[in-house]
Amino acid sequence: MADEVWHAGDIGTPEVLTALQRACPAVRAVHGNIDDLTIKHQYPEDAIFEVEGMRVWMTHIGGYPGRYSKRVNELWESVQPDLFICGHSHIFKIKFDKNRNALCINPGAAGTHGFHIMRTAIRFEIANARVNHLEVIEFGKRAQIL
Repeated sequence: MADEVWHAGDIGTPEVLTALQRACPAVRAVHGNIDDLTIKHQYPEDAIFEVEGMRVWMTHIGGYPGRYSKRVNELWESVQPDLFICGHSHIFKIKFDKNRNALCINPGAAGTHGFHIMRTAIRFEIANARVNHLEVIEFGKRAQIL
């Protein structure tokens, strides 16, 4: 059981969030580039919040250390996250940005749409301003369309 579920965009359909909320009523989400106007009006482009002493910034199109999007680079100093979470690439990646002193996570993609091979998510705990017990969850391979 999780205290919260975070979705880094490309929600797809409202049913996805309904299913997540059945599993865990506390869901935070941002919209992604595939989401329609209904989802974009319901969920922001950025979610900036604090959990257990950590400042978290979640957005969909963000990049990663050394290759952040222009928008993320422009906003970084005003947000100053300890934990940066983004989606978009469908590529699972965890990297600590030494220059900005922030942990950067892209959980990959848990859905079946996209070009990723393995469907993934990340589970972790935050306590005393630290990420602990970080683990990758693999849901199996995405079905290949021939």
